[in-house]
Amino acid sequence: MMHTSCPIPKFDFDIITLAHGSGGLLTQRLLEWGVFDLLKNDALLQQHDGAVLEVEQKIAFSTDSYVVAPIFFPGGTIGDLAVNGTVNDLSMCGAAPRYLSLAFILEEGLPVLDFWKVLVSIRDAAQKAGVMIVTGDTKVVEKGKGDQIFINTSGIGYVHPKAYIHHQRIEPGDRIILSGPVANHGIAIMSRREGLEFETTIESDTRNLNIITQQLIEAFGDAIHFMRDPTRGGVATVLNETARQTNWGITLQQQAIPLEEQVEGACEMLGLDPLYVANEGLFLAVVNRQSANAFVSMLKAEKGFEQAAIIGTIVEEHPGTVVLHNKAGGRSVVPFLTGEQLPRIC
Repeated sequence: MMHTSCPIPKFDFDIITLAHGSGGLLTQRLLEWGVFDLLKNDALLQQHDGAVLEVEQKIAFSTDSYVVAPIFFPGGTIGDLAVNGTVNDLSMCGAAPRYLSLAFILEEGLPVLDFWKVLVSIRDAAQKAGVMIVTGDTKVVEKGKGDQIFINTSGIGYVHPKAYIHHQRIEPGDRIILSGPVANHGIAIMSRREGLEFETTIESDTRNLNIITQQLIEAFGDAIHFMRDPTRGGVATVLNETARQTNWGITLQQQAIPLEEQVEGACEMLGLDPLYVANEGLFLAVVNRQSANAFVSMLKAEKGFEQAAIIGTIVEEHPGTVVLHNKAGGRSVVPFLTGEQLPRIC
């Protein structure tokens, strides 16, 4: 989100035009007052189509595109979502993110002030995560051929020497840990789209996960068998993918899954299952049973992760299937998501 202390420059144009994507003078002016000024570092200021980086150890690489609508939502913007999303994908590989690329597709008619706000949110998110944006691209499409702004980010990070994260390491008895309450991001987006009003604002959980995950890897090393962030498709999709990849079963305890009361109410109102709703600041970890309680204790001691919990177990029974033990004492299969529950969520 834009810091109020950040001075807004005086623009000599109000909206993005096709000429801003021509590669000529207007493109250069757009980049100079925005991208290069806000995100400046030695690599980016070379203003080259690529970046020359020194990479001396095992790396992780990831890329993702962001088309969320609306581009401003409670708790975040498409800009910080793009930075945090790629930072978190690298974090789930056990890596400390270092470098990002940043590419925009802008729609003709986008207010320049909105583009500025997105850029400020990108700068703030990158600074918080400790990453440098070192190269990128900007294109403009005709009005009606896009939706304000789309963003692609790619990232490179250094893999922690103690990280050994792979689904093949998962084994029966491992505990499944969730870092916080589910569904906040998806419901924040849907509440804005549907004009829903609540007693307090439901905000997206978008944030960087690299700092806490590096601390956990340093402390627990190869006791951490697997990590994933449950974005599109939510917790249920990640766990179904994991069960299918490993051919182990997964049992979940519904009462253990963190869920805020207002989010639960909104899900009921919209007919959504919170286990399938997107998250942008959560992660799932599969940890050996000997270390699970200490892992959760360390996580809960960090601000923003106070509701972390063990929510399930890897089992030999019902291989390839996720089974939920509900609050009433019954059991039900948690299937793969069919269709698109929440379009344009990230």
